[in-house]
Amino acid sequence: MKKEMLKEIDVLKRPKRIFLPEDFKIKDWESLKPFLDELLERELDTEEKLWQWFKDKSELEAVLEEDAAWRYINMTCDTNSEEKLKAYEFFVQEIQPHLQPSEDKLNKKALSSPFIEKIDKEGFSILLRGMKKEVELFREENIPLFTQLQTESQKFGAITGAMTVEVDGEEKTLQQASVYLKSPDRNKREEVYRLIAERRLQDAEKLDALFTSLIEKRDQVGRNAGFENYRDYMFESMGRFDYTPQDCFDFHNAIEKEVVPLLAKQAEGRKEKLGVDPLRPWDGAVDPEGKEPLKPVKDGEELIEKSIECFYKLDDYLGERLAIMRKMGHLDLDSRKGKAPGGYNYPLDEIGVPFIFMNSSGQVRDLVTMVHEGGHAVHSFVTRDLELTSYKHTPSEVAELASMSMELISMDHWDLFFDKEEDLIRAKREHLEDIVGTLPWVATIDAFQHWIYENPNHTIEDRNAAWNKVQDRFSSGKTSWEGLQQIKDKAWQKQLHLYEVPFYYIEYGMAQLGAIAVWKNYKENPDKGLKQYLNALKLGYTKSIGEIYETAGIKFDFTAGYIKELMQFLNSELEALK
Repeated sequence: MKKEMLKEIDVLKRPKRIFLPEDFKIKDWESLKPFLDELLERELDTEEKLWQWFKDKSELEAVLEEDAAWRYINMTCDTNSEEKLKAYEFFVQEIQPHLQPSEDKLNKKALSSPFIEKIDKEGFSILLRGMKKEVELFREENIPLFTQLQTESQKFGAITGAMTVEVDGEEKTLQQASVYLKSPDRNKREEVYRLIAERRLQDAEKLDALFTSLIEKRDQVGRNAGFENYRDYMFESMGRFDYTPQDCFDFHNAIEKEVVPLLAKQAEGRKEKLGVDPLRPWDGAVDPEGKEPLKPVKDGEELIEKSIECFYKLDDYLGERLAIMRKMGHLDLDSRKGKAPGGYNYPLDEIGVPFIFMNSSGQVRDLVTMVHEGGHAVHSFVTRDLELTSYKHTPSEVAELASMSMELISMDHWDLFFDKEEDLIRAKREHLEDIVGTLPWVATIDAFQHWIYENPNHTIEDRNAAWNKVQDRFSSGKTSWEGLQQIKDKAWQKQLHLYEVPFYYIEYGMAQLGAIAVWKNYKENPDKGLKQYLNALKLGYTKSIGEIYETAGIKFDFTAGYIKELMQFLNSELEALK
């Protein structure tokens, strides 16, 4: 660790405000409204005035988004706090419903300006097409539905965050208990697997009912906007200008053809090494040679310490970014009761220093999550000085490229986490095998979502059947679920994205392919590969997805031929680790 550099690091401060008062804070709608009114009433009779209007609007957006971000962060860090929940719900219920119609009016005001097409700024055409789409999709009657959806979707975190099991006389979160699924003791694995699964099943009806309610409201949102289904609405709403549902189906087919056979090969090898027949769901995480689970760190503090050093070894700038976050208290890594599940990097648009949240329990997966979220964090930092807030909000296909690429290019320095060479090799191999497993799982979740919203009036039984069909399509076919049908039926309920961010999942698959290509470039020429990666991230959302991928030296392509090429490279890297 470059400790001498750490001492010199200063906390970053937000830029000086131009439009809003320096001491302005969002207390209620009335405190915010005058600034929106001023933007709505301002004369835009020159190109210069229009551009200044966009900059002032951008400043307001950054303040709003950062305020909402902290409310969400505080709530997920402590789901037991009524005060933090109320603060978040206040924004969702009392502020946000007013913002949506105001945003529509502001968009229409800008688009009606005779100077709108004359602004010749880098990235503005991307912003402009998004504004036009927002105006096209806006419906007043959807505002209360959005409020209800945002409030209801957070119930998933509250329900799952409260789940604990008792293992060896100790109460553990499900994330903490999952460590036992790596135990060489098969009886212990089965015991804990069943404990976790049965705890989830206790709330299965509650989670089914919540999902049904979300589906109904989402379907209504789509129909209100004139779409046949919510899927078609979401493709427009998410600004998917670069691909269609058919491209997703092509992706599913390519994964089934090129990746599932690799998954089956891995499962067959696992079965042989473990000496079991058949494989059971609790056999999927354990080391196939019966070794104890790897323990790269003992706690969250050691995780961040070593992650900072890992990033420093890649590049001084990268290490400094994580060090700044630690110094500013923008990290919450350890799992604990009452903390929402999952992990995220939350951008903070005004100060430009993001927040990383995760549930570390000392596994290799925690190392991967940390460098993944660290990739997102780097993305936030390198776009910090872009002129408009909207330029910093990249589509997920780009955002996840930042994080997934970092997982792979950081592997050259994972020796910091492992004293033994054999452990390092094993960790790398586990991660690459996980990628082979990730792509079919992404296809599974995405295909399931297409079915869900193409068939919104389905029954619970229909849902179970559809889930099993799609799950079987993308599985290795080597794992027996005998006697576990109810658990298999509800395996989708652990996927946060289905509840909180619908249709945000295919991006992981597309970005995973991109990340493999970034890593391939990095392996061939580390300096050039890292530079191309960072140059792509610096663009934010000022270029199309294809152009950003091209800047990274890769292709935005998920056809069978390209996937085959990348899988051959990945397989060769796996073979080299034997």
